[in-house]
Amino acid sequence: MKQRSDRSKDKARQIGRRTLVKGAAGSVLACAGEGALVRSARAGEATAKPSTAYPPARAATRGPKNHFFGYYDKCPWDKTGRYLLAMEIGFNDRQPKPGEPLTIGMVDLKGNNKYIRLDKTAAWCWQQGTMLQWVGTAPDREIIYNSMRDGKYVSIIRDVHSGKTRTLPRPIYAISNDGTQAVSLDFARTGRLRPGYGYIALPEEHKDSPAPDQAGAYWMDLKTGKNKLIVSIAQAAANEVDDRFKDTEHWFNHMQFNPSGTRFLFLHRWKKAKGGRWTRLYTCKPDGSDLRLITDTGMVSHFDWRDDQTILAWATQKRGHNRFFLIDALTGEMTVVGDGVLVRDGHCSYSPDRKWILNDTYPMGKQRLQTLMLYRVADGKRFDVGKFHLPSKLRGPYRVDLHPRWNRDGTQVCFDSAHEPPTRQVYVVDVKHITKA
Repeated sequence: MKQRSDRSKDKARQIGRRTLVKGAAGSVLACAGEGALVRSARAGEATAKPSTAYPPARAATRGPKNHFFGYYDKCPWDKTGRYLLAMEIGFNDRQPKPGEPLTIGMVDLKGNNKYIRLDKTAAWCWQQGTMLQWVGTAPDREIIYNSMRDGKYVSIIRDVHSGKTRTLPRPIYAISNDGTQAVSLDFARTGRLRPGYGYIALPEEHKDSPAPDQAGAYWMDLKTGKNKLIVSIAQAAANEVDDRFKDTEHWFNHMQFNPSGTRFLFLHRWKKAKGGRWTRLYTCKPDGSDLRLITDTGMVSHFDWRDDQTILAWATQKRGHNRFFLIDALTGEMTVVGDGVLVRDGHCSYSPDRKWILNDTYPMGKQRLQTLMLYRVADGKRFDVGKFHLPSKLRGPYRVDLHPRWNRDGTQVCFDSAHEPPTRQVYVVDVKHITKA
């Protein structure tokens, strides 16, 4: 990896020269539709208030057990639209104990929403589950998820109809759209340094190293299981060292392939024991080559690829202004998106046709309401499609972010929510009257 003195000719690494292009301001609209139940009071109070402003949020799962899917960057629907992936657990308001399993399964949306249990795994966390998702080579029948075998984290590909499985030697974090390759990281390290986003079932191997050279970003062939370390944490921690690195521990988090699988992005994060956390955004090719430091302003949060070279991300400018930006994955050029409309960090993703951005918010106000919204790219208009109460006891690593996800044709979205206590469940909202109007 080149140092700052060798990068003066490379625009991708000239952060000071990046241009900021302000996007057009838009507007916020409430989406007309049937009434939806919005919990506006704390858990235990019987005050589910109907709203005529939003389309109904229908529960795809039901208690007494809790169900959730996890993160926002995967599609839980199979290719046919009949089956919806979800995980099941008996508790809701604490971190799991080491080795405590959950159930993975799927909802039969055409079979009275029956939950079909498929397996159990102890390789999971509240915010991202077990990376459960459909595999692009067979999205009508094969899923992949993380598990444990012989004292190691692994991933399993399962045919949900025949029950046939095969085990891969590493867990997965993200897989390419075509289902041929995966990237991964050290889940035990992430679990310690960012509780709720990694796994705690197995001990961390490199806990004593602030930036280990034997852990980092891994690549794996999903057909053969061939895998290798492609970017080490030590490599990132040695790049463009500054005062922020003093007395810190480093880790990688949040990976995603671009649509064609030719590049992926990841976050390099580090923090001090007594507070303070920073983030850099990198992109590189799947073999670890052409590694580029794209943003170094200290904060990058949620993201999605718009196309093979453009990333949508909530980030900060040099002068400390947080916004959504379109970021060129090679040059680092930044363009403001949704200025004055998309004003808070959220779990953002493009619709399959790239005409809409799905987003949410964290709990806001005394009622702790999370807003679900759609943003039309063409004219910058925002359509709010729901507000959902999050009980105050659900905070920190086991909070329930909406983490909204698209279906495969952009007509429905699903999300996790605890607005109908005492459980968290998976809900589906029909949005075709907006996205296909």
